[in-house]
Amino acid sequence: MPVELRPVLACIGLVWYVGLWAIGLLGCATARKRYRLRPRSPLAVAPRSSVPGVSILRPLKGLDTNLYENLESTFTQEYPNYELLLSVADERDQALPIARELMTKYPNVDCKIIIGEEVVGVNPKVNNLMRSYRQAAHDILWVIDSNVTVHSGTLARSVDALVGPPTPTPGRRRIALVHHVPFAVVTESRIGSRIEEAFLNTNHAKMYIAINATAVDSCVMGKSNLYRRSDLERINGSLKPILPPNTTATQPCGLPAFGRFLAEDNMIAGALWHELGDRHDLSCDVARNVVGNMSLSDYIYRRVRWIRVRKHMVLAATLVEPFTESVVLSMIGAASLYYLFTIPPWASVLVHFVLWIFVDLDVYASLAGHPLPSDVRSEFMTAWAARELLALPIFLFAIFGSEVSWRGRAYTVLRNGEVARSEPSHSWFRRIRQPKTYEPLDADL
Repeated sequence: MPVELRPVLACIGLVWYVGLWAIGLLGCATARKRYRLRPRSPLAVAPRSSVPGVSILRPLKGLDTNLYENLESTFTQEYPNYELLLSVADERDQALPIARELMTKYPNVDCKIIIGEEVVGVNPKVNNLMRSYRQAAHDILWVIDSNVTVHSGTLARSVDALVGPPTPTPGRRRIALVHHVPFAVVTESRIGSRIEEAFLNTNHAKMYIAINATAVDSCVMGKSNLYRRSDLERINGSLKPILPPNTTATQPCGLPAFGRFLAEDNMIAGALWHELGDRHDLSCDVARNVVGNMSLSDYIYRRVRWIRVRKHMVLAATLVEPFTESVVLSMIGAASLYYLFTIPPWASVLVHFVLWIFVDLDVYASLAGHPLPSDVRSEFMTAWAARELLALPIFLFAIFGSEVSWRGRAYTVLRNGEVARSEPSHSWFRRIRQPKTYEPLDADL
């Protein structure tokens, strides 16, 4: 390397290092401000006629971990005007007895079971949702995955965020989507489950919250999303501003238009942002993502899948991802600080990881409402370290390929995140054990 380039690269590295720390601290501070206090919404006790109606759409397939409690959390929402639509593709689905038992337990809840799918694309979640989508009685839709449980006040607070204050701030873009940061809950202490928990509840949450706080672009994971059907009917996934009124659209709009994407949730959010010019908001609730029996190979498979999907949706952001991870970032910081200030690399790396762990655990405490429990501390920290060390190898494996597999079906990811069915390859990776239960599609951005 030419000698004259070294100070330039050291300065660039230091700026990058400081910038990433600033983003991480923003995520930590925002988590403290937003999630440590969750006030009750006035809508929870308002008259039924005075609040917007909401249709809750929950796609079901098989016996998800904690399925009874997950579904029950939507039967017990403190909101006076909502309906609950539970959809399954097959009348023999094992989730149906649980759904019917809950309907018997809560007879006052307006709940319907909708059986049968409408195939509009390759995405099975969209196909499952289509009949519920068409039959929903209300304009506001809350699409929530079957492996998620929520607090009883979540819907009211989310509608508050979606509707906004009576007098909007001049020049502020309208809220078109409200989403909830995922928070992993482990029910079976397996290594893959613990790594997924450590990832979602620390680094992923920190970056997810920070990106949404800056509102520079759409960044949504579809575990739990609230939006208006009237908005969805105007977008098609092109990510281009919508055509003027009275102009014939070249592509279909609405939920069927997103059946061609594997990450339909992220594409819907992006379309609302770019096609309508609206923005998103995070409520002060979390989507408690119940993680079941996940092996190490399941975790690796999941990360590879979504890296390959994101590569075709946001290439630049995906290629930059390794340089935001703690291990690579610590090397960048150590090299820059040593060259510019002769700080020993071992010292800067040590301080880096001590502070990084402190920030991650603070984010965990904000989302959970309590510090990391002492009885799982050793398992959690082991999984946290494994996640950080595995991040770069998983990325390097995933970035060179476009084939993904979901529930035993092979797909080739195309431009802009669209997918096409493909024949499964015979590589060793395709022989990794696939999840046995329904895992709703989402984008871990």
